[in-house]
This record gives sequence, C-alpha cells and structure tokens, in this order.
Amino acid sequence: MTNKFPIGFLLLVATFVVAASAGNFYQDFEITWGDSRAKILENGQLLTLSLDRASGSGFRSKNEYLFGKIDMQLKLVPGNSAGTVTAYYLSSLGSAHDEIDFEFLGNLSGEPYILHTNVFTQGKGNREQQFYLWFDPTKAFHTYSILWNPQSIIFSVDGTPIREFKNLESRGVAFPKNQAMRIYSSLWNADDWATRGGLVKTDWSQAPFTASYRNFNAQACVWTSSGSSCSSNKSPSGQSLDATGLAKIRWVQKNYMIYNYCTDAKRFPQGFPPECSLA
Repeated sequence: MTNKFPIGFLLLVATFVVAASAGNFYQDFEITWGDSRAKILENGQLLTLSLDRASGSGFRSKNEYLFGKIDMQLKLVPGNSAGTVTAYYLSSLGSAHDEIDFEFLGNLSGEPYILHTNVFTQGKGNREQQFYLWFDPTKAFHTYSILWNPQSIIFSVDGTPIREFKNLESRGVAFPKNQAMRIYSSLWNADDWATRGGLVKTDWSQAPFTASYRNFNAQACVWTSSGSSCSSNKSPSGQSLDATGLAKIRWVQKNYMIYNYCTDAKRFPQGFPPECSLA
C-alpha cells in the first residue's frame, strides 16, 4: 500500500537554537562497546554495528538533549535476522530514567521486521506499540525520527508519523520533560524473546550480522552543566501535528499496527493506563 499523504505535517512553532551538523559520526558519537565490531567509515559519514556469537556492539551521542527532533537513517540486518535486535533510542540514566525507544526485532528470511516502540517516564515503561513496515528495511536506508517537545513525542518513519504520546500531566500521566537524554544505539542478541517470543533462535552460521547508519541530524536543545542551549523563549513548543499528520497516524495504525498496549485487556485486568482513554 502506498502512502498518499503529503509530507508537510509537522507544525513546530519555535525555532531550535542549536542544530547538530548533519551527520559526522566522529564529531557527534562515541563507540561504547563491542570493540572493532562498531566502525565509523567514509570520513565519518557512515557507522556500522555488528553482532557475532561473542558480542554485539553499540554507540551513543556525545551530547545530551532536552527536547528536539532527532533523525537517523538506518539499514537493518538483512536475510535471516531472527533473534537479533537493533535498538535506537533516547535515554537518561538511573532507576527513574526517561526513555523513548525504537527497537527493530529481526525475523526469518522473508518474514517482516517488527518495529517496537515504547516510552518510559521516571523508570516506568509498559507502553509498547508494535508495527510492521510498508517496505523492506534491509534493502535501503530509511529515516527514523523522534520529535520530542513539551507537548508530545512523535515517532516517524520516512516522514510519516506512526505514534504520538501526548503530555497529559494535567490528567495525572507522567511525561518526560525534566531529564536530558543521549542518543543510543546497539545491535545485540535477544533470541530469548525477540522473534516469536523466543521460539526462533539466532542462526549463528549467518554471523556477523550488520546494521548501518548514516545522515544523523539533530535540531535539538543541547544540555550541559550550565543548562540548555535553547533559551526559555526558544525551546521547542507548539502544536505538533496538523490534521494531515493525524490522518497519517490513523492510516499507519489501521494498516500496520500489530500490537497496542491500550487494547491488551488481558495485560491490564484492573483497567487500562489512563492515557489510553485520554489520548
């Protein structure tokens, strides 16, 4: 199914003061684990992560951000990727951390990847929504974006919004707004749960598994010990989606959503989380 909607749906009222340079991995990121399995190539324009039986690999941003729009192009592990997870997310530290997650759950050759999303506030997650994609994410690079402002969090794929988590603090729902977060990504073995609940295991004869990254861009407020790079009157604000954006989310969720915590009655026998009815 083709996407018939125009792409100009985001209404960002304020201007971000700081925009990271468009994608030099040497400048913007540091490899955190995996030794030589993580590589920065092409003069900083490409980063690859690999997984073998001994270890996976990962990296993180040098900067911390408090609100902004983060874009990254990924090309996922091709072929039989069952058991592998490629994670790309924002997170703070500590037991009461905030986190905004993209996780790509591998599958057998010919079977679709599952895009797993979640939002943690003050250490509490359990807000999973999962999707199939309307393309093969292993054949080419695609852009995965997080827009995070004081009003909402929007997950997008190639400019198409797939999920919005609104700020409903006034109704008693926690929202991540006080903790700066770094960008993290990792490729790791999760065959105890990732594919069909752990029934399908990683085929190590296919290793090494490799995911690729390029064209990082952050239009975001950098957080340092002295505070935000954005002045209080320049922090990202305003309505996040127009009518076209909301129509796009409905289109994706009707055609490609395969799990929504807000409809899982068995999981929440005492009643759904409050945001499920308020959003």
